[in-house]
Amino acid sequence: MILEIDAGNSFVKWRITQAGGAVVAAGRSVFSDLESQLPAAWPTKLSEVRVASVAGEVNNQQLLNWLQPLSEHPVYFARTAACCAGVANSYEDPSRMGVDRWLAMLAAYNEAHCACCVVDCGSAITVDYLTAQGQHIGGYILPGLRLMTESLLKDTARVRFATEQMQGHNTSPGTDTASAVGHGVNYLFTALQEKIINELAPDMRLFITGGDGALFHTLAGCGEWREHLVLDGLRWSQS
Repeated sequence: MILEIDAGNSFVKWRITQAGGAVVAAGRSVFSDLESQLPAAWPTKLSEVRVASVAGEVNNQQLLNWLQPLSEHPVYFARTAACCAGVANSYEDPSRMGVDRWLAMLAAYNEAHCACCVVDCGSAITVDYLTAQGQHIGGYILPGLRLMTESLLKDTARVRFATEQMQGHNTSPGTDTASAVGHGVNYLFTALQEKIINELAPDMRLFITGGDGALFHTLAGCGEWREHLVLDGLRWSQS
């Protein structure tokens, strides 16, 4: 069995796969909860452990301490590279690119083998473009829905409301502070997906992932929703 992990600062997404790629179990855990008990679905002996982490060195070391006793081989931490699995990075210093972006591109391109647009709607929204030859053209990084909302709460003294008041994806003009902020954030998110769709080249495949990716996919009415695109990229990063 192979354990694949996508680790952030707060949450760890994971899945157990067989050697052929079939998913046996999957889930999400709060990082701090792993200190007391590892998920019951994790086998005590694994043939391989693959990790995509943006959680920082301290958390990575903690992950290694938990995972190494379970694995027959050294735990593999994916790293962003200049070139891998047919994809060429546009960054002069590839280490400056988040490994989650890199893995999502590897997975998308190696499924499509054509020009791709990869949208990851997580805490930050990233949009990346690849040519049919696998060359990363470049991309965009924007605040995600939660970050946009929190920035107003944090940096605008007169904007105060309970986030519980913000419900649904409504883009009509707000009639109180909560709806004005919530609908405004939704408006920007909707405008972003409309611009991406309108500018998408006819021969380009659109891949969507991330916590708010399902909403993006619904609004767009096109593209391919891949919930575990980052995890899918782990095997390609070893090519």
